[in-house]
Amino acid sequence: MIDFGILARRIKGDVMTDSLHQVIYATDASAYREMPLAVVYPRNTEDVKACVAFAKENRITLIPRAAGTSLAGQVVGNGLVVDVSRYMNRVLEVNESEHWIRVEPGVVLDELNLLVKSSGLFFGPETSTSNRCCLGGMVGNNSCGSHSLVYGSTRDHLLEAKVVLSNGEEVLLRGMDASEVRGKMRENTLEGRIYKHVIEMLEGNRDEIIRHFPDPALRRRNSGYAIDQLLYSNYFDKTSEERFNLCKLLAGSEGTLAFVRELKLNLVPLPPKEKAVICVHCRTLEEAFEGNLVALKHHPVAIELMDRNILELSKGNISQNKNRFFIQGDPAAILIVELARDSREEVDGIADQIEADLRMRGYGYHFPRVYGSDISRVWSLRKAGLGLLSGMPGSAKPVSVIEDTAVAPERLPAYMKDFGEMLDRLGLKCVYHAHISTGELHLRPVLNLKDENDRILFRRVAEETARLVKKHRGALSGEHGDGRLRGEFIPLLFGEKVYGLMKETKESWDPEGVFNAKKIVNTPPMDSSLRYEVRRDLMVEKTSTYFDFSKEKGWLCAIEQCNGSGDCRRSYAFGGTMCPSFRATGKESHTTRARANTLREFLTHPRTEKVYDQREILEVLDTCVSCKACKSECPSNVDIARFKAEYLQHYYDVCGVPMKAFLVARLTEIQRLGAIFPWFYNAVVRNRLTGGILKRVLQFAPERTLPMLYKTTLKHWIGRYNRKNKGQTVGKVLLFADEFTNYMDVEIGMKMVELLDRLGYEVVIPKHVESGRTAISKGMLKVARKVARKNVMLLKNIVSENVPLVGIEPSCILSFRDEYPDLVGEELKEEAVRLGKNCLLYDEFFVREIRAGRIRAEQFTDQPLNILLHGHCHQKSLASVEPSREMLSLPVNYKVEVIPSGCCGMAGAFGYEKKHYELSMKIGEQVLFPAVRGVGDDMCISAPGTSCRQQIKDGTGKQALHPIEVLYGALLTR
Repeated sequence: MIDFGILARRIKGDVMTDSLHQVIYATDASAYREMPLAVVYPRNTEDVKACVAFAKENRITLIPRAAGTSLAGQVVGNGLVVDVSRYMNRVLEVNESEHWIRVEPGVVLDELNLLVKSSGLFFGPETSTSNRCCLGGMVGNNSCGSHSLVYGSTRDHLLEAKVVLSNGEEVLLRGMDASEVRGKMRENTLEGRIYKHVIEMLEGNRDEIIRHFPDPALRRRNSGYAIDQLLYSNYFDKTSEERFNLCKLLAGSEGTLAFVRELKLNLVPLPPKEKAVICVHCRTLEEAFEGNLVALKHHPVAIELMDRNILELSKGNISQNKNRFFIQGDPAAILIVELARDSREEVDGIADQIEADLRMRGYGYHFPRVYGSDISRVWSLRKAGLGLLSGMPGSAKPVSVIEDTAVAPERLPAYMKDFGEMLDRLGLKCVYHAHISTGELHLRPVLNLKDENDRILFRRVAEETARLVKKHRGALSGEHGDGRLRGEFIPLLFGEKVYGLMKETKESWDPEGVFNAKKIVNTPPMDSSLRYEVRRDLMVEKTSTYFDFSKEKGWLCAIEQCNGSGDCRRSYAFGGTMCPSFRATGKESHTTRARANTLREFLTHPRTEKVYDQREILEVLDTCVSCKACKSECPSNVDIARFKAEYLQHYYDVCGVPMKAFLVARLTEIQRLGAIFPWFYNAVVRNRLTGGILKRVLQFAPERTLPMLYKTTLKHWIGRYNRKNKGQTVGKVLLFADEFTNYMDVEIGMKMVELLDRLGYEVVIPKHVESGRTAISKGMLKVARKVARKNVMLLKNIVSENVPLVGIEPSCILSFRDEYPDLVGEELKEEAVRLGKNCLLYDEFFVREIRAGRIRAEQFTDQPLNILLHGHCHQKSLASVEPSREMLSLPVNYKVEVIPSGCCGMAGAFGYEKKHYELSMKIGEQVLFPAVRGVGDDMCISAPGTSCRQQIKDGTGKQALHPIEVLYGALLTR
């Protein structure tokens, strides 16, 4: 038994040995799953050296890991996972004049580029995971990206690396002249022996290596160890200007040779500012393969491909569906051709030539050009490819197995013809996308790895494709690496002799197998330790769910849509909302990915008899704020908020409902009783003694202020309201008096009624009950289902497109569109869907009426006002903040700035709870609080969410108004 307590006492970082962390780190973005022994978060080089020594002492392997987005199982294994992303993520030095930067391995690529952008520089290789991948991982995989046509791979930009060798030696790998290399070879150290072995190996096998490595014209090649790259240095080629540098070998070695602690990277000037993207719509894949060669003649900076599968799946993703603006018809594939020059005239001139050439050859039927900020939307759709593919419903998915093969571009059409014939023979379908300009297409056959026959095909496809790649002098891996997926096919590709040299390379650097064993060489069978197992008799598949997951083909399939690509690790610096708790803490256990992996693992391999009482699942779900961002921002449509609610209800079924959850879920009933004597309710809540007792019962933070009831309810008030506008009405509105507006934010509801009345609308509050939002948030789905069914029955015959149901509190009205259809049961599902289409958020209704000319700017003041707007999480995910901005911009001199904030951190009861208070405030401090504090008192702060407004008040001391209050204040006649 290994005592990891010894390691914990030796280092300043963290050592985690619990089952939850083992599960979270048992997978990456590949098809593999294997439990690590433990997880370490080192803080510095001394911690790394201590980990190396500990691994040697206990004869275990050490697995370096950063963002964990690898696709070939590089960071999966039964060893000690060392995650550098949490602490070893500092930028150490930037040299603008010499165009280089020194970083620790955990620095995120986009964060680096954001830092040096003002200097007119950036790091050239750009992966699709650039907003979360780390530089250490990019070196490990020799990452390339969409613009490798111009910028090459990470290897081309790695100048120096400070590493820890397997015996604990700290060494600097850098460019050297021949005399320095010979000097190193004479040193009686591990470093010296490495130099000696490498030089002697290359001198004795030069011709063999060159003969068996891929076509030199192929720029993307990352199979095996890049020993051939060292032959092009001036040590072996006197005509070369390139010095001998072991960094060439380190890049692409997947952490198997040494542990990187610091990197010196080359920076390049930012590309020309004038850009355009031509989105060539192709009728067939063959058109795209040939059209790529035509476009390449005009020297674009990138050409990428998306096939019909990805385009279809993007329709079902809330975020990416908005990025389909350039698509016309039903193309079999789209070529994204990017141009960058110094002027628009140059760009358009080249674009004209490309389009003319393609039309002349009959390639393509639509050639839209995209400029400016819309270019990033096109690339966002392209980068979402892998995640979108994982969102394919059911167990059969486009799998990563041959997704990284590359051949020289001119060989690509012939290779694709052979590949297509192989698929036809095997009866398989495939997805095609990515880096067509450099001959690397991500090819993903659709397989169900829970099925025994498809698992056989998984191996067969890999073997047959490897032979095709060899035939076309290509590489099995262009950028994703070998890991444990492709390692066993390296002998087939390179021959036993060269493969033997690669094994010798591993042995010379790491004789005791300390670093990432069984990757690249000596790998286990590629179809072992797969994430998914042949289907067993699982309780989770026999359990009736409260939400309807039939669209995803079951709850488990919905959970398994998470492929591990790590989009949920994106920093708040790049906008969006997912995932608030990770953004605040940097902990992998707080990611959407970790929650999905934990659910999958413990539901398919339960540690308890009851299954739904497992503490690990409860622990990982506890920090989910139910913001709904993953539903829209995760390309795979992983809706953790829904999974959390589903699991909690099953937990209550077997373990009972805790008092806190019961009280929060029954908030409306408590408020209904309190509203009889609101003065008494408020006195109890306001009193330090009784209010303190109530907070302790609810386990709320003492720093929080409990909300008060208004002196009347909105429903009661409207019954006594006399319409001010006695003239002809322009329309009728059914107002949803949600549980917050009806009891606490009554004045906002009153202003909504008066505002609409003054604008000529008849406002009616129809008979309905609360939304069920508090019950859903606490996972009390039995209660929520009753509420949802009752509301659908009460409203389905009176709500219509002409007479919509309009809501003030985003989370409540959006329940009709999001949760209700999948909660009410099969017999009411169609009615719920139809009802939901006519349930509008306040801003959606106003914008609709503004665009129809029924609400006009002249009805409002022309006095100036600057407004700072914070959108509600559910509004951002399920609808949009844009209608609120447009609505508030209606008064001619109102200027609206939308805060690029994610979740405010309150998230209903989440931020009130004592155990979440600190995390809640950390989330607010990232963007929201500084933005609010940074403006003067003349700036109007606006936020539609009741929780958001309370959080802003608690965090900044400033009062935020609901957009309805702001627009009401702008009315000329009140």
